Amino acid sequence: MKLDLPASNRALSLRGILRLNYLGRLAVAGGILLAALIGWGTAPPDQTFAAAMIFLGAVAFTAWSYRVTHTQGVEPTVSFRLAQSLFDVLLTTSVIHLTGGAQSPFTPVFILVLTAAALMLPAWGQLVVWASTTTLFAGDVAWAHPDTFRGSTLVLLALFALVSLVTGWLGAGLRRAGMTLGAVESELRQLRLDTGDILANLSTGLLTVDGRGRLAYINQAAEKLLGLDASIWLGQRVLDEVDRVAPGMAEVIRGSGQTRRPVLRRKLEARIGGEAAVFGVSTAVLIGDGTGQPSVTAIFQDITDAERMEGLKIRAERLQAVAELSASLAHEIKNPLASIRSSVEQISKPTLSPDDRALLQNLVLTESDRLSRLLSEFLEFARIRSERIEDVDLPELVGAALRLAEQHPDAPAGVELQGEGLGRELRIRGDADLLHRAVFNLVLNALQFAGENGTVRVTVEGPLGDEDPRALGIPGSVRISVEDSGPGVAEGDLGRVFEPFFTTRKGGSGLGLAVVHRAMDAHQGNVWVERGALGGARFVMVLPAHGERGA
Repeated sequence: MKLDLPASNRALSLRGILRLNYLGRLAVAGGILLAALIGWGTAPPDQTFAAAMIFLGAVAFTAWSYRVTHTQGVEPTVSFRLAQSLFDVLLTTSVIHLTGGAQSPFTPVFILVLTAAALMLPAWGQLVVWASTTTLFAGDVAWAHPDTFRGSTLVLLALFALVSLVTGWLGAGLRRAGMTLGAVESELRQLRLDTGDILANLSTGLLTVDGRGRLAYINQAAEKLLGLDASIWLGQRVLDEVDRVAPGMAEVIRGSGQTRRPVLRRKLEARIGGEAAVFGVSTAVLIGDGTGQPSVTAIFQDITDAERMEGLKIRAERLQAVAELSASLAHEIKNPLASIRSSVEQISKPTLSPDDRALLQNLVLTESDRLSRLLSEFLEFARIRSERIEDVDLPELVGAALRLAEQHPDAPAGVELQGEGLGRELRIRGDADLLHRAVFNLVLNALQFAGENGTVRVTVEGPLGDEDPRALGIPGSVRISVEDSGPGVAEGDLGRVFEPFFTTRKGGSGLGLAVVHRAMDAHQGNVWVERGALGGARFVMVLPAHGERGA
């Protein structure tokens, strides 16, 4: 986007110089008139008359110039500015002519005239003014006051030339700086206009209050959401009114100002048109508004519909999960019930042999036990929640789970169970029973898949540093890994191993790993499965740690 330097920026600077020029001109003309009036009785009449004419001419020309530049607001062109400088040269020469030529006390005024020309005119204009000054001054002294033409006159002429050069160089630099500043101001003005248009058309509300709680800015969306009229509230203390519409927003804004920290994604209850609504609020803090307190900008939206949709989505997901879980449970119950019913029907037949009757009775008991165990495990899975949070020595807990799993009837014989990182004290905050159940289930699962003469390795690590990628962004986390030398998990089953009732082991309920997953959720941790160093599966749990003591 190309932006030319606006005339208003140049004119503003030039009008200021011209205003000073007008005042200086009237001061010189007034001075010569005052001198003539003081010496009215002794000065020749023609000099008094000339002084009066000079004053009237200066007043008339200045009044016309002021009307053009300041009353009518016309931009002062180069020709206009050159005319001003040439008039000042003529005026100063006339004054010097009346007051003694080269010995006149008004001679230094030429330096001011040359300086003003350097600020107002381009290089060629300055050259014209300097040439006019030198010619008129030297000519007047040589013609009207030859007795004052001395070496000092030549020094004055040289001084005029030096002043013209120096002020011309300085004036060129000032004009370049002024043009750069004008361009920056123009860009800034355009940026403000563009930003204002963007903010005005945003659907997000923006509200800025200064360090004293006064409204500094509000866009149209914020006016609509809060029911505030900018023309009434700008510059007024507005936080109480904001709190009336959205209770808690004023506290968020004040809190950001006091702590000088932004707030991200805070939900607040509000009322829009008398109806309940939900606002999502964030703040930004601007330090240094001159009051010693920062300004705070609140960015907020009406997220009522989004919250409703999220609630409906969560409800639908829960219902879907319940439906899938119910279907899986019904399927798991259906098989043993069918076996029990068939066995009961066979037992009631009078022709059934004693051996067959005993076999069927045993089958009924086995399936009943299976059904009872399934329901017990399902109830245990459904009741999982973190109920009692306490300090837990994790290595001690893992060691106890290893010993219990090793003695379990379903654990095969001859499996080598290795523990690493268990000889120290590493405490975390958690539910000891729930964590013990999760570790036990993982270890028992690994023992069963490792098979006879297999190997299971359990490792406890932590706390992991915040920069450690294994921490998964959980500050000061601990890591428990359980790996086995079994066949591992098929690639197609990796996404399903933690689903309820999913199992690849004959006779398994499919709830053991689901319990582990829920236990990790209850502790705000993570669990996943990958290929281990022993060739089989490695299950990894990452939990927030409380700290480490001892070694």
